[in-house]
Amino acid sequence: MAQLQIGMSHEWQYTVTHALTAAAIAESDPHNGMTLPAVWSTPDMIARMEIVSAAVVTPHLEPGHITVGARNEVSHLAATPVGMVVRVRSTLSHVDGRKLTFMVEAFDEKEKVGEGVHVRYIVDRAKFDARLAQKAGRE
Repeated sequence: MAQLQIGMSHEWQYTVTHALTAAAIAESDPHNGMTLPAVWSTPDMIARMEIVSAAVVTPHLEPGHITVGARNEVSHLAATPVGMVVRVRSTLSHVDGRKLTFMVEAFDEKEKVGEGVHVRYIVDRAKFDARLAQKAGRE
């Protein structure tokens, strides 16, 4: 099993662009006809929390293994406008065999804007890819 330690953390910074906003998501869906504000979207915040969480452990995994996201329990606490820099931090808080639990947080230049829990599992990449190919009918 990987050499993982509780408390390991990673943090990355991003600049909020229009493409990362709730407005952009609404604009990309031809079925909804609604407008949403041009603020950092919750789906993008969660996606970046997942990416940073994977980055915490990836260098410590055995060869041929990856992590996959399984659960998110995240609160988006405040809006962040386009142009502002955000920091996303993930800290490994619990290891239970292949199950990894992370405490995730996001901050903009003014305040904490997101927090929660993210769960990932360590999987064998070859087995994962084989199951995915079978599911897609490309065995």
